[in-house]
Amino acid sequence: MLDIVERRPNAVIVALAGYFLLCIALRLAISSSLEIDESEQAFLSQFLQLGYGPQAPFYNWLQYGLSQAMGPSLATMTVLKNGLLFLCCLFYGLAARLVLQDRRLAAMAMLGVLSLPPVFLLAQRDLSHTVAALFAVSLFLYGFLRTLTRPSLAAYLLTGLAVGIGAISKYNFVLVPTAAIIAILPERELRARVFDWRIVAAIAVAALIALPHGIWILQNLDAASAGTLNEMKEREAEGRLLQALHGVSALVSAVIGGSFVTVILFGLVVRGKVLLVWRAESLWTRVIGRTIALSFLAVLLIVLGVAATHIREKWLVLYLLLLPLYLCLKIEAAKIDPMPGFKLFASLIATIVFGALVVVSGRAVVRPWFGDYSRLNIPYASFAEAIETSKGQQPAFVLTDDKQAAGNFRTQFANATVAMPSRMDKIAGDSAKRPLLVVWHDKADAQPQLPDPLKQTLHELGVVVSGTTPRELALPYLYGSEADRYGFRYIWIGG
Repeated sequence: MLDIVERRPNAVIVALAGYFLLCIALRLAISSSLEIDESEQAFLSQFLQLGYGPQAPFYNWLQYGLSQAMGPSLATMTVLKNGLLFLCCLFYGLAARLVLQDRRLAAMAMLGVLSLPPVFLLAQRDLSHTVAALFAVSLFLYGFLRTLTRPSLAAYLLTGLAVGIGAISKYNFVLVPTAAIIAILPERELRARVFDWRIVAAIAVAALIALPHGIWILQNLDAASAGTLNEMKEREAEGRLLQALHGVSALVSAVIGGSFVTVILFGLVVRGKVLLVWRAESLWTRVIGRTIALSFLAVLLIVLGVAATHIREKWLVLYLLLLPLYLCLKIEAAKIDPMPGFKLFASLIATIVFGALVVVSGRAVVRPWFGDYSRLNIPYASFAEAIETSKGQQPAFVLTDDKQAAGNFRTQFANATVAMPSRMDKIAGDSAKRPLLVVWHDKADAQPQLPDPLKQTLHELGVVVSGTTPRELALPYLYGSEADRYGFRYIWIGG
């Protein structure tokens, strides 16, 4: 592998492209039912809005564009996610080549991205906005380092573009460019880049991209911030000191959990030379090291400031993404030949990512063996096929009371408008479409009744269903036994 990298520097890029294509193929093959984030994206892809609640909108905008161009489907969602992950690795590798003289170390840095658990595991299981933010961090890193090494107006504009995209991808992204700018101030030869007139153009580009959503945030501050802040606070009843202790402990635990695999893999590369690498230093180790440290210092201050007691690894991956490059820079500064450890490094990375992919893909097949069914096993496709077969057509309007079901029906009935009682304001103009399918999960009630939220919504739409008996359709779970079934209740109106 190392010889190939030396002779063909782009071999790692080709290998990464192959890996993400495999991820797409396996996801499409294993189940057409959706995970939580996938369902949310499928449902929200009906709307183009400046804001969607507690998450920044960039990923939603991309999903909306793909859905409009190619139709809502699992394929468009899977291609978007893995495409962004591939671009993240690509720009990361390009950034590494700007500051690493050894192409083998640049390849190692690129592969190192796959050593982060949110990338090799969580992203393949169910992530969306974090994936967009990872892409934005890599794009920023490339633009930022290009600005420092080969300053040009194009480099500044690219950096501004990346900052703008990052700001509307994930709100905690803004810590990265802030920390990076502060990190170069102590370096005399780089400090001038901050005071270059071209930075005004970069700021203007970033502001133009972020401004529309920024206006929405000012008008909807509670909706934009409440979700994440509430999730971070699990121990509000405790005193301030205990909250701080739990918060710091949670942060340290998340940092260790998010970086452990990466540190161990790189430790195997340098083996007995860990202290030599630790002491080694260069201009770029200082810059990247300070950026990581300042980012986590800011996170610590936020944790203490909002009394957060729950920190998730995926929230920190934007800062840990810089770790593989930092470690490669340290290895180069220590003048260590990466050749002896590269083969082992690449082999372990391959084992980890393919092992995780097998686990993530196989759970839908294996869990039913033990009578345990997940969202991937719910037979939405079978239900949609049965409805279309029995009625001779697809519904034009679908009303359901569950976001998970709404997202799935959005992909199964691609030409239909899908609504929920809590989001009727967004589709008011489509509510007259017919046929109308009202569907909900059968929870084995002895006397099945139309759920009150659906009943109220139908009343507001002027749809009379009194006297209509809901129909039942119980279908086998995907990969499940014939005896285990998932129940749907539905009412078909018009058409």
